[in-house]
Amino acid sequence: MNPSLSLGRLLAQAFTSHTQIDTPPEAVLPREARAAYDAQHELVAALGDTIGGWKVGAKTPDGPRQGAPLPRHGVWLDDTGVYTADARRPCGLELEFAFRFGRRFEPAERPYPDAEVEAAIAEVGATIEVVASRFAAFPAVDRLLQLADLQNHGALAAGEFVPYRADLPFVSPALSFTFNGQPLFQGVPANPAGDPRRLLSWLVNHATVERGVAITPDQLVTCGSYVGLVNVAGSGVAVGQIGGLPPVTLTVA
Repeated sequence: MNPSLSLGRLLAQAFTSHTQIDTPPEAVLPREARAAYDAQHELVAALGDTIGGWKVGAKTPDGPRQGAPLPRHGVWLDDTGVYTADARRPCGLELEFAFRFGRRFEPAERPYPDAEVEAAIAEVGATIEVVASRFAAFPAVDRLLQLADLQNHGALAAGEFVPYRADLPFVSPALSFTFNGQPLFQGVPANPAGDPRRLLSWLVNHATVERGVAITPDQLVTCGSYVGLVNVAGSGVAVGQIGGLPPVTLTVA
C-alpha cells in the first residue's frame, strides 16, 4: 500500500490487486460524509471506469439514506456475471429490487420533486449484489470508510428488466434464493428501508444536485437486500427470484 495515495486511490489499488487494507493512513480518513462521497467518485475514476449503476439504502423505513456509484465493469446484465471469490473468505450475497428510469436526470441546482422521480420509473428487475470490503477488519470498519468503499460493494448481477408495475409487492415480496440448488434464505423477506421506491428521489438528487452527476436510462439503481447478507463458500451458481420478476443468476467461481 502506498501511504501517499488518497483514500479513493488506495481503495482503487486494493480493488484492482484483490488485496485488503490493514490500517489506512490517518491523513486519508474521512471526517464527514461528503469526504466519503468524494472518495467514492475518485475510486471509480482511478479504476478508469464510468458509472454503470447506483446502490442506495437505509437501515429503517424513516432512516437516513446513503448510496454509492457502481463501476460499470462490475455491473453484469442478463445473467452474464461471473464473480471470482477469494477462497480465504466467505462470499456475501444480497437479493434486491432494482429500477431504471425512462429519462435522463441532468445535474441541477434544485432538487427534483419526488413525484417527478417516481413518474420516471420505467423498468424493474431483480439483482444479486456481491458484498466485498477493501478493508481487512470488515465488518468492524468505521461507517465512513465503508461508505467510501462503495458501501462494501463487490459486483452486481442483474436479471432481465421488465416494464415497471406499481402494484408489485415491494414491501413484502415472495422470493426464492438458492446456491447450487440449496436454499439460502427461509425467513420473512423484508427491506430495512421499507418500500425501496422511497429511496429513488434521494438518490437522484444526491447525484444530480450534490454531486453534479447525471442519472441516465442505462444506469440501474439497486435498492437494498430482502434477505440480509448471506454467505456462500466455494464455487457454484446463485439464483434469485423476487416479486414475480424474471430470475437473476450469478456464477461464483
